[in-house]
Amino acid sequence: MRDSSSHRRTPHTPHRRAAAVALVGVSALIAAAVQAGAATAAPEKAPSAAGKVIPGAEAVKLSPAQRAELIRDANATKADTARELGLGAKEKLVVRDVVKDGNGTVHTRYERTYDGLPVLGGDLVVETTKSGATKDVVKATRAAIKPSTTTAAVPAAKAEKQALAAAKAEDAKSPDVNKAPRKVIWAANGKPTLAYETVVGGLQEDGTPNELHVVTDAATGAKLYEYQAIETGTGNTMYSGTVTLGTTQSGSTYNLTDGARGNHKTYNLNRGTSGTGTLFSGPDDVWGNGAASNLETAGADAHYGAALTWDYYKNVHGRSGIRGDGVGAYSRVHYGNNYVNAFWSDSCFCMTYGDGSGNANPLTSIDVAGHEMTHGVTSNTAGLVYSGESGGLNEATSDIFGSTVEFYANNSNDVGDYLIGEEININGDGTPLRYMDKPSKDGASKDAWYSGIGSIDVHYSSGPANHFFYLLSEGSGTKTINGVTYNSPTSDGLPVTGIGRDKAEKIWFRSLTTKFTSNTNYAAARTGTLAAAGELYGTTSTEYKAVQDAWAGVNVGTRSDGGGGGGTSFENTADVAIPDRGAAVTSPITVSGRTGNAPSNLQVAVDIVHTYIGDLKVDLLAPDGTVYTLKAYGTGGSADNINTTYTVNASSEVANGVWTLRVQDNAAIDTGYINSWKVTFP
Repeated sequence: MRDSSSHRRTPHTPHRRAAAVALVGVSALIAAAVQAGAATAAPEKAPSAAGKVIPGAEAVKLSPAQRAELIRDANATKADTARELGLGAKEKLVVRDVVKDGNGTVHTRYERTYDGLPVLGGDLVVETTKSGATKDVVKATRAAIKPSTTTAAVPAAKAEKQALAAAKAEDAKSPDVNKAPRKVIWAANGKPTLAYETVVGGLQEDGTPNELHVVTDAATGAKLYEYQAIETGTGNTMYSGTVTLGTTQSGSTYNLTDGARGNHKTYNLNRGTSGTGTLFSGPDDVWGNGAASNLETAGADAHYGAALTWDYYKNVHGRSGIRGDGVGAYSRVHYGNNYVNAFWSDSCFCMTYGDGSGNANPLTSIDVAGHEMTHGVTSNTAGLVYSGESGGLNEATSDIFGSTVEFYANNSNDVGDYLIGEEININGDGTPLRYMDKPSKDGASKDAWYSGIGSIDVHYSSGPANHFFYLLSEGSGTKTINGVTYNSPTSDGLPVTGIGRDKAEKIWFRSLTTKFTSNTNYAAARTGTLAAAGELYGTTSTEYKAVQDAWAGVNVGTRSDGGGGGGTSFENTADVAIPDRGAAVTSPITVSGRTGNAPSNLQVAVDIVHTYIGDLKVDLLAPDGTVYTLKAYGTGGSADNINTTYTVNASSEVANGVWTLRVQDNAAIDTGYINSWKVTFP
């Protein structure tokens, strides 16, 4: 058994920055074409004293001017950075964001171009020390950007026709292409290739604005990928009571412009579905009466939620506004008629809220406001593409910070909880939209990761990350917080001890801003959060181990004790070479001393060192020859290495006998070996 950590690389995969996000899932989105690999693991550090952050490890609060200066510095040296990274002569870096730690470490996030064309899936994060030396690089793809041509063989009109057909297939209303398809380099999976990116507008089936991105191979006309970029987020408010609002006076007129928070404005769409609407204004500085029938009430709720979210990100995470540049977004309320949703849109840099069924329950509660604005933060940091596993992580990030904003608000009318949308009665029966302690309580979300989770709606594939955050914060089992009772299970049946929400939110935010890239998947999210926890608290700290255990509790990776944390394990540590595009190889384990059948939650921990794991098919063979597919060929994208614990319902199999791991490489070039594997009977 070799030390697989020494073989880790830093890949991930595709992208196009999501332009918007809806709160409610309507239909399952297309599965991710690829899934990201692992972020670089954290360096070994001593544990921090009494669970405190290691001095200098945490990001400092940057003013807009300080951030702008760091971005100018990065722009001034980006050509040198490109050469140092070994990028080709036609590649150029585009600075997108920057984070600076107290010890002088700087994390600079870049996109890149090739011969002037945007590279979708080419984003990366470069970590430099105080002296300016490159310490680490996290890439969305490890493939060299060397397309065979930048001359299209098929006309742009064919790509446009394909994109419109894709929109019509999803029952879009009046789909249209506002701009001609643009040429890009598609680097999301496999060999980077010239492609067209077409964006279809209009409205989705439920009335939500449409921004369907379709990527078409410019050589063959084949559709390579598609995703939906609308990410579906003194006032007398409906949900938060009487609150203080930031407003502006002009002569004898007041309006909802918050001068203390980047001039955030709140507008009334008055049932419209386009444009900015009318800025809320009036002769006094009192807004709404607490009832939905008063149009100012929803405006007051939205304005208050935006202020809370701004304050949360600034005071807790040191980020001044969604982009970190001190500029406020804006809010639009009263979108459409009976519109039961809310969404963030990059194209308008704004949040938009419907009034719910019967226009009686505006979707303007605190956690929804935090949720929607967080989509903007995600878009301007990791840029998690809104499909597949990365889409689930995108949604979970909004749920996570929507919840923490609500806790931060400390409002007695809407207390902090781990329920999403509990105030807006979107189901009509008083139940929340989502539950973080046990996501499956909503009837559709998943409690734990499984190999096909990237193929379901992102609002439901967010479940494992929401569950992870709850477990990391509060731990498993039954408990009551702010009057709400939770009972959080784990996929392996073993307990998890929480480290507190304050630490958990710091770890997730650092991961989002310095470790995640456009197509980070669950395996890479585990690695990224471990890296963040290691940098903040040390890799032998309680916090680091808790991250391991919380992920194991949702079936991602192993426990901090190296396996199941309990039960009986059988392991094979012999290396088995995997031939390149060759016959399947096997690694056997003999199980003995058990009685009866195997359990319904057999834990199969697989450690495979291999570049480009999308080439691999991994199966578990029971003693009677029954095959259980752990990982299908074509999944995993350009990620390196498999270090995952799978849960298998093997209850129909006799426990004793020879269990076999079978692995086959189905494509050329990339190579590796089985490092070890283990079966654990909980």
